[in-house]
Amino acid sequence: MRAAAILGPGSSPEHVKPFQEAAERCAVAWRIATASARNRSSEEPSDVIVLFGGDGTIHHHLNELVKLGVPVLVVPVGSGNDFARALGLRRVHNALAAWQRFCAGQANVRAIDLGVIAPLQTSSASLDRDRSGTSELVRGDYFCSVAGVGLDSEVARRAHGLPAWLRGHGGYVLSLIPLIFRFAPLPIKIFTHDGSGWTMRSHQSTMLAAFANTSTYGSGMKIAPHAKMEDGQLDVCVIGGIDPFKLFCLFPTVYFGRHIRIREVQYWRSARVRVETETPLDIYADGEYVCQTPAEVSVRAAALKVIVP
Repeated sequence: MRAAAILGPGSSPEHVKPFQEAAERCAVAWRIATASARNRSSEEPSDVIVLFGGDGTIHHHLNELVKLGVPVLVVPVGSGNDFARALGLRRVHNALAAWQRFCAGQANVRAIDLGVIAPLQTSSASLDRDRSGTSELVRGDYFCSVAGVGLDSEVARRAHGLPAWLRGHGGYVLSLIPLIFRFAPLPIKIFTHDGSGWTMRSHQSTMLAAFANTSTYGSGMKIAPHAKMEDGQLDVCVIGGIDPFKLFCLFPTVYFGRHIRIREVQYWRSARVRVETETPLDIYADGEYVCQTPAEVSVRAAALKVIVP
């Protein structure tokens, strides 16, 4: 068996050693690369990928991992590990146990959904006239956990500038709290596709809109408590215009998923949505910048094979 270990920022060959030792009886041939490395056409393809990193490292490799089509094991050693947490890989020892089961030939591989974000080439004005679903899309990017626009994106942008150790220890919260009292709601339109055309689902002053493949982001914030990675749907959470003090009080409830009971919160599922704004707004996914609005967010079912506990 040929295994490729991808080392994200902050990880090293030392992280790989326990996995090499655990697979000694399986005659695994290892190749180790940094997160910035690219596969060379002259190299033999790998049978399995072991990725050491967090959500950002996974995000940067998703397009390539989907093309390879081999099982992927995520080892949660990044600053944000919400995707690994959703797979039941909360700690390195969970990943090591999953790896041992995989090497022993046990059936612990699942095919899960991924989100896809594709910016739209047409203008917002053109979109108002075209609801047939035929507007041209630019090539999409995969995301594994949650994509967002509004307050969510501004927080992600600020958190991304923090040192890695701080991002992994409350960096999202530290970036969010100062913005709660300064961020002004933005007019955002969200459309859903029912198979025959687009229907407006939300048109209001919006604090944030999140499109979730997993239930959590921001190191444990349960923005989409009912999200599942094998249902072919995105869970959409929209927080409308809300008093800053009420938003501040609402914030702790997000860790338990109770925010969806609030009147200003809309929550639904859809396999395909479009986001439009009066001026282009940044969209972040898995804590990384992807594109600006207008954009389409959708699901590719069973897009990635993952090794689970």
